[in-house]
Amino acid sequence: MYTKDTLLENLKQMNLDPKGTILVHASYKSIGDVENGPLTVLETLIEYMSEGLLVFPSHTWATVNEENPIYSVTETPGCIGIIPELARKRAGGFRSAHPTHSVVAFGKDAKNFIQGDEKFDTPCDRSSAWGRLLDNEATILLLGVGLNRDTFIHGIEEWLDIPGRLTEERENLISILADGKKVSVPSRRHIGHPSENFPRVQDYLLEKHILNVGKFGDAPVLYHNAKELYVALKPLLQENPALFS
Repeated sequence: MYTKDTLLENLKQMNLDPKGTILVHASYKSIGDVENGPLTVLETLIEYMSEGLLVFPSHTWATVNEENPIYSVTETPGCIGIIPELARKRAGGFRSAHPTHSVVAFGKDAKNFIQGDEKFDTPCDRSSAWGRLLDNEATILLLGVGLNRDTFIHGIEEWLDIPGRLTEERENLISILADGKKVSVPSRRHIGHPSENFPRVQDYLLEKHILNVGKFGDAPVLYHNAKELYVALKPLLQENPALFS
């Protein structure tokens, strides 16, 4: 059975910067038997990053749409697993107000990190929290999931204006902010599932030492620096916009 101490040691072995910025995509089931369950995983990550900025995606794209247009920062469950769901309910966290691609942040400058995402009509606008990951040169940590779950790559495609990735039409969504204010957020959506093809570049990124491997409990881990990934993928996508099509 894994404890907080053993999981903290796993994080240390990956040489993750505890004073930097880390975004975590995680599959709890992949980690194995953990003392006190997924709450221990969340507490481990928060403790490790106590002097830095810890971010979790808390997406609602599967449930918030034109037929069900209301997103509430404080009430709407996420659709991507138990760990981000616990994070969004955790005291001390700040959740962004993007209706489909929100994040929850803890620690250094967390409140400012998530501010204003309700102003953007695309999932990963360059000025949103997803773009701030690039500004912060964040580490993207994939615990028990693959590159096909790396939302940051959606961001790269969006910033490079890869054709066929976003709808032209906008859904009329509404975000209810933490203070109860309602904001109209006309929103474009992703088209299809290009993320299933993100693993096409995995071997290349491993060879270039941009993508790293580790372990967290039983879970295999992939992790990378946001800026290094952007610099690596930009010329590939400019040369071949259909790389992930």
